Amino acid sequence: MARQSSPKVAKPEPLKMPMENTDTIDFDIIELLFFSYRDFVSDPDAILAESGFGRAHHRVVHFVNRNPGMTVADLLDTLKITKQSLARVLKQLIDSGYIRQIAGPEDRRQRKLYPTETGRELAFALAEPQSRRIERAFDGASPEIREGVKAFLSGMRNRKNSKAD
Repeated sequence: MARQSSPKVAKPEPLKMPMENTDTIDFDIIELLFFSYRDFVSDPDAILAESGFGRAHHRVVHFVNRNPGMTVADLLDTLKITKQSLARVLKQLIDSGYIRQIAGPEDRRQRKLYPTETGRELAFALAEPQSRRIERAFDGASPEIREGVKAFLSGMRNRKNSKAD
């Protein structure tokens, strides 16, 4: 039986002009957000890599330090991740001595999370280079500009179904 060949499809023409901003899309801002996020997380990424940790560990350490005693359910809601993805990260942080998990006083099934002294030190070590980067960016800026940036970043958040504003 002879093999049938598919009809020849013309190869798409490569586009050589970059995408430009439109009335509704600001590619410059999108790129600035990509690059600023890349650089913002680079220092903590390097610190975390020394312990075999990653960005998920960073987020857990950050929020548990900011909200000692938060429940696992609260953390899942804050991070918008599944129990399965949190379980591995949380186990590593508990086993490594950065986080303690304690049964709730009223409901023993409830698991409350607390940083240890080592966990607090890690949170500060991760936040320091990020804070320096933020302060450099705000160098010479007025308090109004700082508030404007906070308003912009708050506006970027998806507030639908979000408890923490």
